[in-house]
Amino acid sequence: MALKSTIYKIDLHITDMDRQYYAQHSLTLAKHPSETDERLMVRLIGFALYASDTLTFGKGLSDEDEPDLWQKDLTGAIQLWMDVGLPTEKNIRKASGRSSQVVIILYGGRIADMWWEQNSKGLLKLNNLIVVNLPETASLASLTERTMNISCAIQDGQLLLSHDAGSVDISPVYLKTIG
Repeated sequence: MALKSTIYKIDLHITDMDRQYYAQHSLTLAKHPSETDERLMVRLIGFALYASDTLTFGKGLSDEDEPDLWQKDLTGAIQLWMDVGLPTEKNIRKASGRSSQVVIILYGGRIADMWWEQNSKGLLKLNNLIVVNLPETASLASLTERTMNISCAIQDGQLLLSHDAGSVDISPVYLKTIG
């Protein structure tokens, strides 16, 4: 019998002073049986960084043809494709051809750094790709609960996630940007 996904309910309050985006989102996240709490929280950070009313969670680990998060316009064209982790260069190129903008959110410390060293040469040529590294994410797992109320403040590129269990500072490092 196959293991089922675990469902998480999250009230996310975003105060993004960098983008002047202030909103509350009631989210339902499905955690794949092979997914860690850390990865689940990194997906949530990805949502917070690019939050909008039309950004949604894809099937991610359950379906290789869907990203972890995406945003489509009214015609169904993909505006934003976001993957979390260490995707292959082939999959990133494929996403780059399907979407106006692709965002890769790396995490995992030294492993993410090694991945970037191996893949950066080819990826730097993609004009619609943003690569973000979250170097300190291990402490995020301690915030994970089945029902969460989280506040995310973003200012000057820094994130502060606050939760009943405490808070975590995240300093994203943009390895590749557009323009």
